[in-house]
Parts: sequence; structure tokens; C-alpha cells
Amino acid sequence: MKSISLDITKATQFLKPGTVEDFESKVKEAQDALEKGTCPGNDFLGWLHLPSSITSDFLNDIQACANTLRENCEVLVVAGIGGSYLGARAVIEALNNSFAWLVNDKKNPTILFAGNNIGEDYLAELTDYLKDKKFGVINISKSGTTTETALTFRLLKKQCEEQRGKEEAKKVIVAITDAKKGAARTCADKEGYKSFIIPDNVGGRFSVLTPVGLLPIACAGFSIKELVQGATDMEKATGKDVPYQENIAAQYAAVRNALYSHAGKKIEIVVNYQPKLHFMAEWWKQLYGESEGKEHKGIFPAACDFTTDLHSMGQWIQEGERSIFETVISIEQPQRKTLFPKDEENLDGLNFLEGKRVDEVNKMAELGTRLAHVDGGVPNLRISVPELNEYYIGQLIYFFEIACGISGNLLSVNPFNQPGVEAYKKNMFALLNKPGYEAESKAIQERLANEK
Repeated sequence: MKSISLDITKATQFLKPGTVEDFESKVKEAQDALEKGTCPGNDFLGWLHLPSSITSDFLNDIQACANTLRENCEVLVVAGIGGSYLGARAVIEALNNSFAWLVNDKKNPTILFAGNNIGEDYLAELTDYLKDKKFGVINISKSGTTTETALTFRLLKKQCEEQRGKEEAKKVIVAITDAKKGAARTCADKEGYKSFIIPDNVGGRFSVLTPVGLLPIACAGFSIKELVQGATDMEKATGKDVPYQENIAAQYAAVRNALYSHAGKKIEIVVNYQPKLHFMAEWWKQLYGESEGKEHKGIFPAACDFTTDLHSMGQWIQEGERSIFETVISIEQPQRKTLFPKDEENLDGLNFLEGKRVDEVNKMAELGTRLAHVDGGVPNLRISVPELNEYYIGQLIYFFEIACGISGNLLSVNPFNQPGVEAYKKNMFALLNKPGYEAESKAIQERLANEK
């Protein structure tokens, strides 16, 4: 079986010789701290050996629940925000037909995502769409009180019960939440919903290989066994005993931190040339942004879809401030084959491409862009993925997770908390006059009055 691979040669040329080699001891210390649980945030290391600890019985339980939902739902709404939906959406979008919502073959329910915004129009349009649909809900929330998700679930629960009856709704509403506490747990126990547990020691952005990601992915008709197997194999391939030069996660963490600390590269742009990977980049952005952006440190995570964004961001990347580097995710083999046809009039001047695969043109666009960006002063790393399937997506997920843990430790921050996320919530609750926020509300009102 092949594996994803990493090419760092077009990035290390921007560093002094020996720089990456000098990171070896630091990387080993960072990885040892993860293994021994001596790093900051060590109570959230449950993801580290999660793939290899997943049992067949556990996967069979998730698959059985997925089968029930698939048999009883035309549409399935996944309610969650951040790590509670991005991982599942990344995998489903990567593996699905690009036009799945238009060409649904009725073998799988249409998967929709909600609870990730507070858009009134979005929720109104969603509930309108569901009015004549047999729909179910996967409610993903550890606390059950996250505003975006709780608001959405309240609406969907009521609508599902009204359309399908309370007893039928019990069969098609599933809770993924805390084992013992929280509003979502209380609701699930009271209503009798099937439920799965979010492990206490796995943070949201690392939770895609828990029921948080596995259940929606299974409902979409994809093999969670293959996904987990890919992650398990990558867990072995990036273990602490794997030699530094052969450990692609260690190399990725080292190079990106070397570019950050030694070459002034403060922004990492993850680039793909496969539109199906858009949400994989969104998942990656949360993973690295929430893990590293602390104490006024951290590489800013950005993403572009090429070649699309070459026609909007290409100029800035080529000639803008030289504070960036790129990590390109390249898919070696597409699932489908499309050849360029011949046109007798050749008005577009493209007959020189006659008989070539579209992917060959795409690959030359990728190579040409990488060369141009390197010439323009943009270091490039390249992650090569043999093809888009469950196994290699599982590899990619774990590769990014373990590299993120190592990288956060190299920065000397806690990669597993997100204290800054609470700041906006406190202000929002105070402005909405939530009970318990009276002092904050008064302070904000005074501040706003002074700013007028």
C-alpha cells in the first residue's frame, strides 16, 4: 500500500544549510513530551494513539447507527460548529460527488451542515427545505449550550417531532456529547436518543476520528474502517521511534517552524489543485490556528483553491510581502478520466491539448505555479496523496494532527486549549443580557456610550 509523502526541497533552499537538521533534537523533545504526557495540555492527548485503539466493535456500533439513519432519512442534518463539524465535512466533501445534492442516487441521505453560524436567512431556508423531507439530526455538542449549535438544534428538534411524530423522531435524532454532564446529555437521556460519547481527553479540532466525525462520514456512505486504517498506518509511520529524516510529520513540523523562526515566514498558505479539498483546508485552518495562535505567537493559517484563486490571489502571492510560504496538497491520480477534444475551428487555440487528460493540464499548472512562486521568493512544501479515498484521507488527517502537536510544542505554547475563543462569547452574552452577565453588560454599555 502506498503512503502520502512530503517534499521539502523547495522550502529548505530558503534556509541556511543544516537548519532543518538542527531541529532534530527539538523535534524529538517535542514528540517525547507528547508521548510522555509532559507537555502543556497533556489532559487532551487522547487523539495521539486513538486510531490504533479503535476496535471493530466500536466501528460496528457506529455503522449500525448510521445504517438506521440511512434507512429512515432522505436528509441528515449535522448540527455542530468548529471541530464538531469541520472534520466530517472535510472528509465527506473530499470523497463525494461534487454535485451530490443534485444527483442523489437515494442510496445515501443528503448530508447538510448547520449549527455553524447564526444566519437567520440560512436557518429559515434550511427549515423551509426540510418541510417535505424525512430528515434526521446528528447533534454534536459537548456542552449542549454552544449558541450556534443549540439554537439550530432547538429549531430542528421541534420541526422533526412535528413532521415525524415524537416516537419516530427518537429514531432519527442522535446525540454526540459528554458522557455524563451538559444540556445535550440531559436532553438525550430524557428523550431516549441514541448517543455517542465525545472523549474528555480529545479536543474538538482533534475529534474527527471519534464519533464526531465517524458517524456523519458513515451516514454519507463511506468506509470508516478504511479511514481509521489509514490513520492507524500513519500513526505507526510517524511514531517517535521512526528516524527523523524518514518521519514526514517531524519534517513538516521542523521545516514550517524553521521558516517561521529563521526566515521570517509568518503565514502558511495551504494550496490544493483539487476542488474537493476545500473543506480539508478549512479543517486544517482550525487545527493549526486554534493550536498555535497563542501568546502572540504562531504561523497564520490561510488557504487557497488553485487554479481558481490564482485569478484572485495569485498576484499577491507572486509579488506581495515576502512573509508567506505554501504547503501544496497534490492528488496524484484523479478518480475520473476526461480527455480534451479536438475542435476543427480551434478558435480558443487549445488544439495543442487534444487527447490530453484534464489532470495533465492541472498538474502542469501546479508545477508551473510552484516554480513561479519559488522564483518569487515563496518557499514551497508539497504533500503528495496517491488518490482521494478513505484510506489516504485517514493518513492525511493523522499526519496533520501529529505534526500539529509537535509544532505547538516547538513554539512552547499549549496546543490543546483555546482561551481566546471565549472573549467574543462573553461580550455576546453580555450584549444579549444573558443571566449572570450583568456586570459585563454594564461595562460594555458604558464603553459603547463613551465611544459615541
